[in-house]
Amino acid sequence: MEVALVIAVIALIFIVRTFKIVPQQHAWVVERLGKFDRTLTPGLKFVVPFIERVAYKHSLKEVPLDVPSQVCITKDNTQLQVDGIIYFQVTDPMRASYGSSNYVVAITQLAQTLLRSVIGKMELDKTFEERDAINAAVVSALDDAAANWGVKVLRYEIKDLTPPAEILRSMQAQITAEREKRALIAASEGRKQEQINIATGEREAFIARSEGERQAEINKAQGEAAAITAVAEATAEAIRKIAAAIQSPGGEQAVQLKVAERAVEAYGQLAQKNNTMIVPGHMGEVATLIGTAMTLMKGKSPG
Repeated sequence: MEVALVIAVIALIFIVRTFKIVPQQHAWVVERLGKFDRTLTPGLKFVVPFIERVAYKHSLKEVPLDVPSQVCITKDNTQLQVDGIIYFQVTDPMRASYGSSNYVVAITQLAQTLLRSVIGKMELDKTFEERDAINAAVVSALDDAAANWGVKVLRYEIKDLTPPAEILRSMQAQITAEREKRALIAASEGRKQEQINIATGEREAFIARSEGERQAEINKAQGEAAAITAVAEATAEAIRKIAAAIQSPGGEQAVQLKVAERAVEAYGQLAQKNNTMIVPGHMGEVATLIGTAMTLMKGKSPG
């Protein structure tokens, strides 16, 4: 009974040491008699008990690694508190097992050293503007070194850049001054544009007024010209009608009568104005006057 129990225990130990279940996204390194033999991939695997053993277990997932905060000196001798985070992944389990005693510590220390070196080549203002360049430089240098450790450095991100309090106050004052400067420039540009708009409006209004006055003068001149033309045409038409009336039967006698009446009226008016009755020396003067008027009328009449 005791022998059977011992055999059962030995068999159980043998089974436990023989069958290994490797999880997904993991890799186990197997040593045979203390020497690297193979890497176990995910699934059910077999290991020879007492001769082989699983020496290292690695996760193949992407791993975030926090880089402790440290003080870096910029090119212009300014202290800068910097911390970041690294994302890496084990790509070669064998090298990760034997390339470094602790690749996590190695990556962390190397990241800090590289960060100090990169920031030391930049001035303070550039460190805030060139975060992407800093990240790329650290990743490139880290990836080259970590290749010997079976690790792929995927990316590095700066979480925070903190300058000293005095520098922060100075930067805040500079930002405030810059904003005030932009506000003053904007206000002056607004006043300038306002003056331009006023001057443009006055010029356009003056042009409009002058155009209106010019058009009014043109219209007035055209009206006066049209009036003169109308009067001239009416006078000409009246003369033509008088001439036609003279040429008609009895027209000449009517004109003689009208001229005589006008002559008498003229003598009468002269008498009223001078309180003196003026009578022609003989009536032949009246006839002579009528004859002269008729001669002029005939001379003006057509044909």
